[in-house]
Amino acid sequence: MTKRLKTKNSSVLKKFLKKNPKTIEMEILVADIHGVLRGKRIRSNEFESVFKDGFTMPGGTVLLDILGGAVPDISWSGDDGDPDTDAEVIAESLVPIPWAKKPSAQVLFNFHNDKGGLFFAQPRSVLSDVLNKVKKTAPKIVMAVELEFYLLDGNADRPKPKTSLIPGIGRPQPGPQVYHPDDLWDIENFLDDLHKNCEAQNIPAGTTISEYAPAQFEINLHHVDDPLLACDHAVLLKRVIKATARQHGFVACFMAKPFEEESGSGMHIHMSVYDKKNKNIFSKNQDKNVNPPFTDSLRHTIGGLKKSMAESTLIFAPNANSYRRLRPDMFAPVEPNWGVNHRNVSIRIPVSNAKNLRFEHRVAGADANPYLVTAAILAGLDHGIKNQCNPGKMVKQGEVITLEQKIPNRWIKAIDHFEKNKILRDYFNDEFCKSYAMNRRFEESEFNNQISNVDFDWYLRSV
Repeated sequence: MTKRLKTKNSSVLKKFLKKNPKTIEMEILVADIHGVLRGKRIRSNEFESVFKDGFTMPGGTVLLDILGGAVPDISWSGDDGDPDTDAEVIAESLVPIPWAKKPSAQVLFNFHNDKGGLFFAQPRSVLSDVLNKVKKTAPKIVMAVELEFYLLDGNADRPKPKTSLIPGIGRPQPGPQVYHPDDLWDIENFLDDLHKNCEAQNIPAGTTISEYAPAQFEINLHHVDDPLLACDHAVLLKRVIKATARQHGFVACFMAKPFEEESGSGMHIHMSVYDKKNKNIFSKNQDKNVNPPFTDSLRHTIGGLKKSMAESTLIFAPNANSYRRLRPDMFAPVEPNWGVNHRNVSIRIPVSNAKNLRFEHRVAGADANPYLVTAAILAGLDHGIKNQCNPGKMVKQGEVITLEQKIPNRWIKAIDHFEKNKILRDYFNDEFCKSYAMNRRFEESEFNNQISNVDFDWYLRSV
């Protein structure tokens, strides 16, 4: 750590403690390949040394499987002694934890390799590397993340939505009731505390809507011109939603498809790109509210996103449950198509003025890692613009379309596509790609070795 960075980190800590002098514990956190935050707690007597001198933790922390176990044969796992790696805090991410019982704080951190560079396996570092590779094509990137989730009854015997009740009869409200304000009033206390917690942690949470299923909601984050920060916001928003839900006796669920008969939950990425003169490279006319026409840059971006979609599906849909969401009848993407103001496409061009013209990438599930999702999108964007990829036919606003399953709809197929990728390899480091594929293949095998109740329901009596 440089002397300048030591001074900066110490200054940030000193300022924070002056405002929050009773802080006695701090959580030091990093997002692993699943987007799960892992780390450790330190006491107040360790704050200064951690911020000034850094610390060490096993680098394999970011390569664990979804159950938090080491994956065999992967470097930096238990097989090679689970070695420690240098780490340093991201000082500007230091915030209080308002839901903690005792005065506590949290801060994100970065791993570093032996040469002082960013660690190959940390998703935040993967995105940082991709940003460096695309900066000529995309000098300024403005983006935001939308997250869908369910609120579940925390006292139920099995997971079920925390549905609103019909006044007078006490039965659950039937139907999706999308955009119904009463559903928000029913959880007003939860939402009030959620936004207070977000404000305390500098998370720019905005619009909340009732989504297309009972007890399903969406929260939008505000656009920022720093993709790393936007993804920090996304992983921390998940944490805040889960913590606030626990305070109110709920369980917040970010599984991609928790209920067979209801809509899945997505992670939608909104992104626009500006040149060095701060002009939107997607819009032909900077002065009028025109949508379309589009520039070739937007068309080529979409062409690249379509071309890279199959090999990126494992990042957009990383888990077994992810593929239960990818059905053509549930507002989920199943083929690489695009269109204006149309929610049955994978890449949507929302209604917008020329200055803010953007695309919405709708493929990822709420269970995906936002750093890796954003990195994959930027790889497709850069490849498309550099190679002038043809986006194909645009789905027009209001057009009725018949969807066909064209992106991988099985976990093992997505793993195969990722391992054979031709575009991502130019942006993601080889060691990460190898480790990520091995991690996902190991977990796929372990998952399919499980004997579920469905096995007995279908086969015990019949065969």
